[in-house]
Amino acid sequence: MKNIVSMRWLLARMYEPDVVIADCRFLLGQPEVGREAYEAGHIPGAIYLDLEKDLSAPVTEHGGRHPLPDPAALASRLAKAGIGSNSRIIAYDDQGGLYASRLWWLLRYLGHEQVYVMDEGFSAWQNAKFPVTTDVPVQIPSSFEANLQPQMLAHVEDVQHASTTGSAVIIDSRDARRYAGLEEPIDAKAGHVPGAVNYFWKDVLGADGRWSDVEALEERFVKLGKDDAIIVYCGSGVSACPNVIALEEAGFSNVRLYSGSWSDWVSYEENPVATGEE
Repeated sequence: MKNIVSMRWLLARMYEPDVVIADCRFLLGQPEVGREAYEAGHIPGAIYLDLEKDLSAPVTEHGGRHPLPDPAALASRLAKAGIGSNSRIIAYDDQGGLYASRLWWLLRYLGHEQVYVMDEGFSAWQNAKFPVTTDVPVQIPSSFEANLQPQMLAHVEDVQHASTTGSAVIIDSRDARRYAGLEEPIDAKAGHVPGAVNYFWKDVLGADGRWSDVEALEERFVKLGKDDAIIVYCGSGVSACPNVIALEEAGFSNVRLYSGSWSDWVSYEENPVATGEE
């Protein structure tokens, strides 16, 4: 696995000078819970990055519930937190890699290759009796050069085009009931982008809660061609990120994230909505 590292891998390297550990724990609808969990105990040396304050821009009419942060603002925030252009960043959360994967994607989008998601998450780290602290590290500002990778991003126009022409495979990463339009707890309309196929993001994890190995991920996406253009979305561009990692691990090279995702799609009155199975 190129993008996923084990807890033991991090344990062996956590005090190396170029390593930055980022705690990305978060709970939708209870935005303070992640920071409170961090303050109650975290991996030594870890900084805290908040999904909504640090890893998203403010919500506007379009762009979804977690709009992409401005690249320059994000680079500046990362530099302030001590993340430099030569840092190796290991992100973790306690939600199956959901929020850590958002940081992984953002850093890759800014052109930073050395970023990893820790398998299993904080509770497993704690249960393994690995070191935990409440000390908040002093953050020494670094310098972070952004080198934007626009080919990683899909816009609403790209999704409209793919939906009508089939020019790209569109993957919906939400659970089956939301995909089918049977329920929609958060967004204005229920359903999916016409033509999208459903791959629930949590299926990148095995029954033990660990990331599936490369063979299992290849098997998961066996119906897709390795050279297919693929656009991945979810509700707000967060839970699509584990699928993006999984596709990369399985050898797919032409994968874009529709960052605004379903919450952006339904913000345009004219966009059609499909329900049921495809």
